[in-house]
Amino acid sequence: MAKQPVYDAIVVGSGATGGWAAKELTEKGLRVIMLEAGRKLDPDKDYKMLAFPYDVKHRGVVPQTELYKDRQPTQSKCYACDEYGHHFFVDDKDNPYTTPKDKPFDWIRGRQVGGRTLMWGRQSYRLSDYEFKAASRDGFGEDWPISHAELAPYYERVERFAGISGSKENLPQLPDSVFLPPMALTCGEQLLKKAVEARWKDRKVIIGRVAMLTQNHNGRAACHYCGHCERGCNTKSYFSTPASTLPAAMATGKLTLRPDAVASHIIVDPKTGKAKGVAFVDRLTKKAHEVFGKVVVVCASTIESTRLLLNSASRQHPNGLGNSSDVLGRYLMDHTYSVSLGGTVPSVAKYPYVHEDGRNNGAYIPKYRNVWDKHSKFLRGYGIQASSQRGILPTHLQRVPGLGEQLKKMIRETPDAPNFWIGAFGEMLPRKENRVTINKAVKDAWGIPVAHIECTHSDNEREMAKDQLETMREMAIEAGWNIEWENPTLSPPGLCIHEVGTARMGNDPKTSVLNKFNQSWDVKNVFVTDGACFVSMGYQNPTLTMMAITVRACDYIAEEFRKGNL
Repeated sequence: MAKQPVYDAIVVGSGATGGWAAKELTEKGLRVIMLEAGRKLDPDKDYKMLAFPYDVKHRGVVPQTELYKDRQPTQSKCYACDEYGHHFFVDDKDNPYTTPKDKPFDWIRGRQVGGRTLMWGRQSYRLSDYEFKAASRDGFGEDWPISHAELAPYYERVERFAGISGSKENLPQLPDSVFLPPMALTCGEQLLKKAVEARWKDRKVIIGRVAMLTQNHNGRAACHYCGHCERGCNTKSYFSTPASTLPAAMATGKLTLRPDAVASHIIVDPKTGKAKGVAFVDRLTKKAHEVFGKVVVVCASTIESTRLLLNSASRQHPNGLGNSSDVLGRYLMDHTYSVSLGGTVPSVAKYPYVHEDGRNNGAYIPKYRNVWDKHSKFLRGYGIQASSQRGILPTHLQRVPGLGEQLKKMIRETPDAPNFWIGAFGEMLPRKENRVTINKAVKDAWGIPVAHIECTHSDNEREMAKDQLETMREMAIEAGWNIEWENPTLSPPGLCIHEVGTARMGNDPKTSVLNKFNQSWDVKNVFVTDGACFVSMGYQNPTLTMMAITVRACDYIAEEFRKGNL
């Protein structure tokens, strides 16, 4: 029997952080194998960015929660799990998890090469020291062991490679990135900007900062504004692992990609207590395999990474790998989500159509609570996303006369008012009781014990939600937007798909799982660089920070590897 190779590093997961780990480590000369639980996609068959309703069986008419209630009852709650893109999401029956009956958590997952970078929202914001050092400001929780200044060079490396479009604003609570040219605000959004900034000096309305190309960049084409990013992008115009980091890693000749590899546990050397490999089950054959490496970099996504570590319990690590502190699995967070309102913008109804529905982005209002003053009812704050766009199908479509060019002109140049939507994303406080454990009584389709998730909102989040609705309402009214509906209700945690925490970084091994370089305190050759490492949530979308942290950790891994310390 041939001797199995021993890789320099094993990367578990191929999403945003896994792709960056593979790129950085292979470019530094390490031989890497990447394990991905799902399949490798074929863009020509699996991406539906230019599909129309007549290309799908149910024409987009039947609600997706009805279509996929049998196999994807949780996944279909996500707007992108529809007829065009439901194959990017896991099968809930094969991939179960458990929660207390009174504490729902909507865990949205993607298993394929690229993970959720195929259908992510692409909003990309740096955290500031208002987030990294939040505990020093308000006394709740722990500070991160790093600052914005320490992470800034790594943010920049990610931004220069990935391509982030946006505008420089010089805001203390939202550091600027290295930007490609910004997208434009629509007419309705410009009304919002003018009204809000005139009345509230502490509020700013800017274009969203998004990982989509507004010009050709690093061999990838500029976005052509087809408007359906969540269906996959054949032109590679938004950042994803298959379009960006994976080709770079493959170009080194040092990456082995192993799709259909469902990781079950990290293998520990009983003599040293260090990790020596990863055990996995083939997704298709369900046969067990092992792969060996000198370093293990866990990038499976927040809850999956913690599930893997907890399932890696051994004689040396009885409570889970790297869990001597009993912190592993704790401090789970997700942004508050779904508090929103919408309607129409009558004052711009007669403006010409400018293809604004193809711009898959919107306006952004950075945090303004607990920045310059202290709110009396809640800690931390929230960001707001908004859009006002006229779509291709106006409300008067059934009354449109004509054929051919005349019909197209009438549909496009409708005198109807464009719709608007405005919604808030709030910071969830890190609380010890919000946690992930293992339910050994329930196993997935590959015989691996599942995650048990226990997570609820606190009074802090509920008070923040009240303020979100109130301030969004007053800004919409100030802009002359006509409010036609409101949603004051928070969705269960998870549905925002910004879950972080559960393997936090820190300066003290008694209160954290990882050190400031994402290295396990207990097992020095295991690193966790995805959202599990977050100490607190921040109000910003987390993926850009995850990627920057991964690049920083890989610099450290390569140097420690060179010194023989791993």
